Amino acid sequence: MEHAQEHEACLEQTQMYCVERPIYNQELLQGQLHRRERTPQTLRQKIVHSCRCSSKKAKSHLYSFLPILKWLPRYPVKEYLLGDIISGISTGVMQLPQGLAYALLAAVPPVFGLYSSFYPVFLYTFFGTSKHISIGTFAVISMMVGGVAVRQVPDEIISVGYNSTNATDSFEYYHARDTKRVQVAVTLAFLSGIIQLCLGFLRFGFVAIYLTEPLVRGFTTAAAVHVFTSQLKYLLGIKTNRYSGPLSVVYSIAAVLSKITTTNIAALIVGLTCIVLLFIGKEINLRFKKKLPVPIPMEIIVVIIGTGVSAGMNLSESYRVDVVGNIPQGLRAPAVPEIQLIPAIFVDAIAIAIVGFSMAVSMAKIFALKHGYTIDGNQELIALGICNSVGSFFQSFPITCSMSRSLVQESTGGKTQIAGALSSIMVLLVIVAIGYLFEPLPQTVLAAIVMVNLKGMFKQFGDVAHFWRTSKIELAIWMVAFVASLFLGLDYGLLTAVAFAMITVIYRTQRPQYRTLGQIPGTDIYCDVEEYEEVKEYPGIKIFQANASLYFANSESYTSALKKKTGVDPCAILAARRKAQKRHAREIKAANELRKKAVLKLVNSSTNDMEASVKHEIANDELPVNGKFASADASVQDVSPDEHEQFVEPKTNIHSLILDFTPVNFVDSVGAKTLKSIIKEYKEVGVCVCIASCSGPVMTELTRLNFFDNTVTRELLFHSIHDAVLACQVKDRSASQTDFNL
Repeated sequence: MEHAQEHEACLEQTQMYCVERPIYNQELLQGQLHRRERTPQTLRQKIVHSCRCSSKKAKSHLYSFLPILKWLPRYPVKEYLLGDIISGISTGVMQLPQGLAYALLAAVPPVFGLYSSFYPVFLYTFFGTSKHISIGTFAVISMMVGGVAVRQVPDEIISVGYNSTNATDSFEYYHARDTKRVQVAVTLAFLSGIIQLCLGFLRFGFVAIYLTEPLVRGFTTAAAVHVFTSQLKYLLGIKTNRYSGPLSVVYSIAAVLSKITTTNIAALIVGLTCIVLLFIGKEINLRFKKKLPVPIPMEIIVVIIGTGVSAGMNLSESYRVDVVGNIPQGLRAPAVPEIQLIPAIFVDAIAIAIVGFSMAVSMAKIFALKHGYTIDGNQELIALGICNSVGSFFQSFPITCSMSRSLVQESTGGKTQIAGALSSIMVLLVIVAIGYLFEPLPQTVLAAIVMVNLKGMFKQFGDVAHFWRTSKIELAIWMVAFVASLFLGLDYGLLTAVAFAMITVIYRTQRPQYRTLGQIPGTDIYCDVEEYEEVKEYPGIKIFQANASLYFANSESYTSALKKKTGVDPCAILAARRKAQKRHAREIKAANELRKKAVLKLVNSSTNDMEASVKHEIANDELPVNGKFASADASVQDVSPDEHEQFVEPKTNIHSLILDFTPVNFVDSVGAKTLKSIIKEYKEVGVCVCIASCSGPVMTELTRLNFFDNTVTRELLFHSIHDAVLACQVKDRSASQTDFNL
């Protein structure tokens, strides 16, 4: 009772509308509308217009290229400066150890991680549009760079000519290897930056949409496994070669296990201690996030403690623990990247450019949505391109947005890009003043920092259960991205994942959902008849909908589903009709033959006296058939079509079929031919086909494809499903009245 009253009250509060208008098909609607007059511009006019310059246009382009000119003059110092200073210091404290650690992933000496944490970060302040992301070294990109560097400069090539037992030769070997790998990493930064710049200037910021969220999460999870595996040798303090390419994870694990007996216990103890301290610090920051003014900078604390312990106990000499080593003081002079390496690393640079941009723009969008401002995807591409290409002249390797540092920068009160600039200045102070103090830092400490920072990525394994519940196709994309990136390498894995994601789009359009619609009584709303009990179909009218466009890949399945859902197969009906007509003709002919034989038999049994007269009668008169006189041939020829059709009535009471084109975004030439064939075939069996809710662009496309002619006119296209239904009802009543009068 209470539920009924609530329902009635809800109905009373529901707003109602009532509209009286004609039943519109496209012919009638277009006749009542007047198109706006538009003068199409020629290519020359478009070029002249785009090249025309004014002070307002120049100012707009300048502000777009250098966003700092727009926001810095209006910077509210009193409101924002303190938060930006605290955020910049907090982020800089994280930037320093992560820069050193991620340089190991990139297969270059740690100091180059510091260079990559200064130049690009400072440049982004001028060109970037996001106020909260932290640009710099990132584990996934560093891992991809390291894979390319090791592939181009493997240990085997450099080891030729050096005797590893000699200390001097060993130093020269490592120096030569690292120098060549730095050249590869720097050239990779230059090339990926140029690619990002080109994409940005060509307004290709949309390329990031092809890296869908399940793909990116599966890819980064696999990258986390790669990173973790590559750091095992530093944590255990053992010497192994670094592998890249397909099955590099398997080879790395096998190499570590084969030398597990040579584990440096001192390095392992230091590393595990740092891991425990880092986990404790992160847990405290998480639990007391609201009470702490700023997060505890556990990473820099661990670095300071590790450096102090290593220097005090002389871990490098006493326990053979590998340390960071030489950190040159001051900045390097700019140098041109090795251009001759470009052909060998071009494909890798494309992958790094797109992945780096995707990471940065996805994180920037999250913060922009949270804080109520907008970012420009194309300008972000330009900003990253400048950071990478210009930074490469100063020995930095490819960079992008760091998720962990960005969260710290935003949570500690950062308001603008000033926070990022301050963090880069902190790194600069270390480079020019106190960098040498970190030379005793054990590499196992950096490995511990990297491994702990992978915690968030490893949590993405929970995506499997989430996507299993929500979308099996997205689960398949995640799994393919993960497995391919894990075993084929990050470069080939990414290409495989993107290709598979494209295939899923084709699969979804090739196998869409097909529905039969019916009316909610008393409304002009049409829903799936199989889903709702209240929805009813009109007698004699079928409404068919496919939630995809009509094109070459799904035209056959569209036709098959249409026949299955409506229960009307014109080809089968016409074939059955022809077969029945032939069978009916054969039956008539056989019946006449039997009658003729019976008469002949009767004649033969007559007396001799009557034989002549009977023969004379047969010769001059026609035999009676069913009360009429007709010959066998005439019986076949004189049967009317109506008499034939009484044997072959179509097994359907449908007189109209409405195709709902609401979900259709485009139609190609194959789809147009399929649509025309459907209209023709159903017309042959007495079913009128109408199209409802066809959008303007699809109408234009059909016109361009010469879809309309004398048999298929715009009168078959209706503004809405309800218009089509009413028109079909009127037409059926008119036809019924005509038949009644006849």
